[in-house]
Amino acid sequence: MDPEFRKLRIRQLDRALKPFLAARDSPRPQKGWIRAIREATGITLREMAKRLGKVPSLASYLERSEAEYRITLGNLREAAEALGCQLVYALVPRDGSLQSLSEKGARDKATENVRAVEHTMALEDQAVGGVEGKIEEETRRILKRSSNESRHE
Repeated sequence: MDPEFRKLRIRQLDRALKPFLAARDSPRPQKGWIRAIREATGITLREMAKRLGKVPSLASYLERSEAEYRITLGNLREAAEALGCQLVYALVPRDGSLQSLSEKGARDKATENVRAVEHTMALEDQAVGGVEGKIEEETRRILKRSSNESRHE
C-alpha cells in the first residue's frame, strides 16, 4: 500500500471510529445487552424465541452465551434483529487513534531491537549510549519500512 494512501486510510478510519470512542468506555450490562434490552422492553423469552423462529431454550442460550462472551456475531445480529435493534460493531484503539496505535507498535519493536543491540554491545564493553535517540531513529525506520512493504503488497 502506498505510504500516502496508508496515511489517508488511517485518517479515514480514525474519523469513522470517532463516534465509537464514547461507547468504548460504556460498561456492558452485567447479564448482557440481549437480556437487558429484552427485559427493559417487556419481551418474554418465549416471544423472543418466536421472533427468532427458535425454541425458548435457544433464546435463553443466546443470553447466556453473550453474558459469557461466547456468542458469535451472527447469533448476536439475529438476537438484535429479534429485539428490533441493530448490531453495531467496531474495533476501537484503546487510546482512540489508529495512528498512535501504529506508532506505538513501531516504537515497541524499535525499543526491543535497540535494547538488544545495546545489551550485546555492553557485554562486549562497546556500549555507546544515546539509547532514546536510537529508539526514535529505529521507530522512524520501522514506520518507513512498513509503509514501503505495504506499498508492494
